[in-house]
Amino acid sequence: MNKWDERFMNMAEFVSTWTSCARQGRAIGAVIVRDKRILTTGYNGAPSGVMPCRDKGYCMRDRLGIASGTQAEKCYAVHAEQNAICQAAKLGITLEGATLYCTHQPCTICTRLIINSGIKRVIYKYPYPDEFSMQLFKEAGILVEKYDDLKDEK
Repeated sequence: MNKWDERFMNMAEFVSTWTSCARQGRAIGAVIVRDKRILTTGYNGAPSGVMPCRDKGYCMRDRLGIASGTQAEKCYAVHAEQNAICQAAKLGITLEGATLYCTHQPCTICTRLIINSGIKRVIYKYPYPDEFSMQLFKEAGILVEKYDDLKDEK
């Protein structure tokens, strides 16, 4: 692992603190980088103009008893990776050849967006039980690395 990977993962962790998600343990952050420059950031939270769960005082998924990793459409929040990619689109920034640093392994939905956005490398810190996302990354030729594994390479 190099110092830049460490810096950008620390930034993703910091961005995760901006979450508006009310669900315990669901603070997710993402930073998209190219040539050692931050292009965009994202955290999980409600879309613009929609009251976030934190302000509503409850998590809809908790109220409905929805398990993590299922029924992603039943949630007010946009995933951190999705928000970072949307921010790039909104600002007219190409993500071709970029690296995504994310606190958690991307889900299948985010993986599809990452692939189509042109991102070529993904580094995540915490695993997520979604083997299909990893299969998609492999098929698409996206380099995916677990942050802790990079730390072992010192």
